[in-house]
Amino acid sequence: MTVPRLTAAQAAARLGVKPQTLYAYVSRGLLSRERSATGSTFDPLEVEAFARRRRPSAPASTPRTSRAAAAGSPLMVLDTDIALIEDDELIYRGRPAAELALTDSVEKVAAWLWGLDAHAQLDAHPDSVAAARRAVTTLAPAAPLLSRVQAAVVAMGAADPLRHDPSEANLRRIGAELLVGVPRALAPSEPAAGASVAESLWTALAGRAPEPAGSRAISAALVLAVDHDLAASTLAARVAASARADGYAVVSAALGAFDSALHGDASRPAAELLARVVSGEAAETAIAAAVRDGGRGVPGFGQPLYRGTDARARALLPLVGALPGAAPVTEAAAAIAGVVEARAGLHPNFDFALAVLTGAAGMAPDAGSAVFAVGRTVGWIAHALDEYRQRPLRLRPRGRYVGP
Repeated sequence: MTVPRLTAAQAAARLGVKPQTLYAYVSRGLLSRERSATGSTFDPLEVEAFARRRRPSAPASTPRTSRAAAAGSPLMVLDTDIALIEDDELIYRGRPAAELALTDSVEKVAAWLWGLDAHAQLDAHPDSVAAARRAVTTLAPAAPLLSRVQAAVVAMGAADPLRHDPSEANLRRIGAELLVGVPRALAPSEPAAGASVAESLWTALAGRAPEPAGSRAISAALVLAVDHDLAASTLAARVAASARADGYAVVSAALGAFDSALHGDASRPAAELLARVVSGEAAETAIAAAVRDGGRGVPGFGQPLYRGTDARARALLPLVGALPGAAPVTEAAAAIAGVVEARAGLHPNFDFALAVLTGAAGMAPDAGSAVFAVGRTVGWIAHALDEYRQRPLRLRPRGRYVGP
């Protein structure tokens, strides 16, 4: 079977260099190519391995004024007391996230991070959930799950007469409304009485009640999704909170940044890659095609904050193996990971683990984005609470004009 290859233009775009630079790499023996009557082609996994080895730089198309900043320090550094990534571990306020994922529900983690009593019961008002469900059902049947989440958040805010109360207590209340209410609103009918956030979300995404292994896996995924340094969506949440937006607007702002191929929707192409291998396609062929067609590397692999496997993937993947009927998906995942690690030196990230979980559960390819968004809501509210305690509008930067 012929393995798909990259054209010179695709290889150069993936590396963020000009075609002349790409051919300079070839002449120096850093990359190999095959020549034919139609031009040069490149091995996608060799290009990925080279991309990992070379020093990161801004794409050639980036203006000079931006490249200097991209190659140096971050544009912004903010203090945070929520998540720490150290020694390849993710830690929430001094507690390993991997341990919390096995012992605590996302509701309990939310109460802890939001400064609530350990026994606080989080809930959503039935009228708010009903308004959100009506909004979700008006969307086209093919509407992405993230669009459904966004519609639910907007509808719940519109139905809440107390949304503009600027107190921290109200922000916590809104956080509970969203965490509990959005999964319920995504389901065609109200989940069973007393269902947890994890159980409601599983029912909404899988169309059936979860078995114990499914509840454990999706509960762990929600906890592991809570926070992870200052991702683009988290910064958006803090900017909105800095302007004293209410909790619904904070989460809506975060979802706007989250709903992107480079962030919240990154598990979808990983799920599609898994599906191709589950259907019988050779792992190397499917990976090469995904790299060629996606243009952003191997879907679900590589996380610059870890030297090896993403700590969240390392915690979640073993739980997925316990799901009934998961073997075809976990075997495909192992085959993909083996090829990518051997050929490109890259390791699975959280998006890949979400794709394996949702694939094993028989959910839609974009279900991972919904799991991620619901779990990350806890972190967005925690960051908003912190930002409420800071000087208003402190995150309003000043522009430097560089035009004609």
